[in-house]
Amino acid sequence: MKLIHTNKLIASVLATVVLMGSVSSCKDQLDVGNPNAPTLAANVSNEAGLIGFAQGGVYVNGFLNGDGWLGNSYFSLPWGYSELMADNVGADASNNQITTIGVPDYMILDDGTKLTNPAPQISIIRAYNSRAATGAGNNPLYYQWLNMYALNNVCNQILDITATVKFDGDAASRANTMRAWAYWWKGYAYGSIGSMYYAGLIADQTGVTSGGYVLHDAIINKSNDYYNLAATTLGKITSVSDYQTVMGKLIPAFIQVGNGTVPTIDMWKRNINTMLARNILVNKLAPFVKGNPAATIAKSSTTAMTAADWNSVLTLATNGIKKGDAVFTERSTASNSPFSPTGGTVAALTSNVNTSSTFKISERFMQSFNAGDQRVANNFNTKTMYKNNYSFTTRYSMVPNGNGVAGVYVYGSKDVGAHEVYMAGSYEENALMLAEANMRLGNIETGLGFVDAVRAYQGAGVPVTVGTKLTLAGALTELTKERRVALFSRGLAFYDNRRWGWIYDIANGGGSYGNVMITSAGTVINKNVTINYNFLDYWDVPADESVLNATTGGVATKNPNF
Repeated sequence: MKLIHTNKLIASVLATVVLMGSVSSCKDQLDVGNPNAPTLAANVSNEAGLIGFAQGGVYVNGFLNGDGWLGNSYFSLPWGYSELMADNVGADASNNQITTIGVPDYMILDDGTKLTNPAPQISIIRAYNSRAATGAGNNPLYYQWLNMYALNNVCNQILDITATVKFDGDAASRANTMRAWAYWWKGYAYGSIGSMYYAGLIADQTGVTSGGYVLHDAIINKSNDYYNLAATTLGKITSVSDYQTVMGKLIPAFIQVGNGTVPTIDMWKRNINTMLARNILVNKLAPFVKGNPAATIAKSSTTAMTAADWNSVLTLATNGIKKGDAVFTERSTASNSPFSPTGGTVAALTSNVNTSSTFKISERFMQSFNAGDQRVANNFNTKTMYKNNYSFTTRYSMVPNGNGVAGVYVYGSKDVGAHEVYMAGSYEENALMLAEANMRLGNIETGLGFVDAVRAYQGAGVPVTVGTKLTLAGALTELTKERRVALFSRGLAFYDNRRWGWIYDIANGGGSYGNVMITSAGTVINKNVTINYNFLDYWDVPADESVLNATTGGVATKNPNF
C-alpha cells in the first residue's frame, strides 16, 4: 500500500534496536544481529529479536512522530489538535497551524458584538492540505494518519514474523501473546483513523498497494474486529507465566509503574471492552446543545446514538476497566524514550506560566470546574494574564507538578517520568461512559454516581450530585463538564465536542452557549458568549496519501458534507 509513512518504516528496525537498548539491562535481548546494519532477516529471527521489534515498532513508529515541528510525539501534536479544537487550550505559535485550527467561525459577546474569523478553520485546513504544506510543517491532517498507519504496518510485520520464529517456554502461549499485542495495536490504529478521518484504507498485508478507500465507519468496524480478535487470542493462552514474561518485555520497564504495570489477561480484556465502547460512543452523535438533551444536528458525517447503541456501551463498559486495573501508558525517560519530558505531551506543553507556555489553558475549560474543585486549587493559578486579540485570552496558568494539595490529581509535569500518559482507556473514561449511558437510558441517579466516583478518584472534593434530583439536562451538564476536566489531554476532547454537537454550525443545530470569554485586551469578562465553531467533523484524507495513492473506488477522500 502506497502510504505516506514509507520512509519512516524503512528505519523501523533501527529505531526498535535503539529503543531496546534504552530500556533493557539484559544483553541477550540486545543480541539480535548487527545493530549498525539492522535488517528484518538478521535482527528479527528469534523471540528476543521479535520482542525488540514489536516493542520499538509500537512505541517508536506509532507514537514518536519524528518531525520535530511541535513537541516530539503523537501525544503533543495530534492530541494537541484535539484539545485545541475542543477549546480546552489555545495557542499563538505558528507551528502546524496550531494558532488557527481551534479558532471558531464567529462569537457573539454579551453585548451582542459579533467577532468573525476572516479565515475559517475548514478553509485553512483545505488550503494547507497539500504535499508542499506538509513539507513546510503546515498540514495538520498529516500527523495522525502518519503515526497510525505506521503503527498498523509494523503490526502486520509482527504477525508475519510471529508465524516463523521459534519461541521459548510454552511456545503457543508466547506466540498468542505476541499476536494479541499486534491485534490490540491494529485495533487501536484503525480506531484512531476511523474516528478522525472521513475515509481510510484497510491495510492488513505488509507492502501491498491499494487505493481502495472505505468510509470511516468501515474503518471502525475493522478496529472492532481486531479488538475482538485480541480478546479471543488472549483466551487461547494457557500459560500465564509465559504470558507475563513476554508482556514484561514488550512493555518497557520504565513504563511499568503507576497504572502502567503489566495487565493480567482479564485486565487486558477489560481494556479491550473499554475501547470497543469508545468506538461506538465517539463515532455517533449524542447532541446536547444549549442544555437540550433532545437537540439534533441537521448535517453531519455520522448518525445519532440509538437506545441499542447506548445499551451496547453500557454492556461493554460494565465489563470494562475497573479501578486499580493496569492500563496502557507511556512515560518519559532522561534519554532514548519515545518522547521528551518537556515537549512530548499536551500536558507538558501547557505546564508553564501562560505567557510562555505553548498551549494556554482556555477560559472555557476552566468554567467546566464546579466551585471549590480542588483540582483547580492544585493545578492552576491566576498570577498572570495572557492576552490575545481574538479568543485565547486567559487568566489561568497550569502549574507544573501541581501546588502540593494532597490526594488531588496533577494535570502535568515537565520532570522526567513524572507524567503518566494514558495511551488508550482509563478508569475515569470507562466510568464516565457508564455515567452517560445510564443517563441516556433513564437511570439518572446511577449515572450521577459514576460522575461522583470519578471526582472522588481525582480528589475534586466537591459535593456529590447523587440525591440532588437533577433532571436529565442537569445530569448531562455535570457529565459534559466532568469529561472535559477529568479526561484532559487524553486524546478525546474533540470527539466529545463533536458528538455533543458543539463543533457544528449553529445553522445546523450546533454551537456552544453560555461561554466565558475575556475581551478588550483583558478588561472585559463576558459570561454568556455564543460560539459558532463550525469545524470539519471528520478530516479529509491527507494529500500525501490521496495524491500518491489515488482512489480506485467511489469513496470520497474529501469530506463531502463540508
